[in-house]
Amino acid sequence: MANGALAARSLVDLARSGDAVAFESLVRSRMDATYRLTLAILGDGADAADATQETFVAAWQQLPSLRDLDRFDAWLQRVAVNACRMTLRARGRRRVREIPMTQLGGAEESALGAAPARPDAETLRSTLRHLSLDQRAVLALHHLEGRPVAEVAEILGIPVGTAKSRLFKARSELDKALREERR
Repeated sequence: MANGALAARSLVDLARSGDAVAFESLVRSRMDATYRLTLAILGDGADAADATQETFVAAWQQLPSLRDLDRFDAWLQRVAVNACRMTLRARGRRRVREIPMTQLGGAEESALGAAPARPDAETLRSTLRHLSLDQRAVLALHHLEGRPVAEVAEILGIPVGTAKSRLFKARSELDKALREERR
């Protein structure tokens, strides 16, 4: 195990034991990545900030139940996806809103998968709003965060086959919406 991984594992272990300073260090090191993930899923800065805060509140409360300290980052992303679901429920929305691409920094390229032509950011924004939270979550975790499909499945708590089919469906829906938008 590398020194960095050992240090992170030690921080997680300390935080799991109730050490608030260790948890604060974990929060600081993962705040930006968590915010980017929630923003990619929710598409609204204020909602993403709320979901990020809820993620870390829930993480602090649930951390004692974390079994595999080496899987902290995947576990935290699952907590973040669940916080996004709760944020949407609290707001009474059925669909997610647009993702401000300027805040994601290049995610418009990676979220496309196999789309044939690269659309402009405005076209992509208008098509992404048609995707469900589950589709957006799988796209964000796989393409924005660079997680392999098996890890996406673990984070979302679904079978690998379901993650693959959701990713395929999300890409297909995005491709279809982009083709319609070009007409």
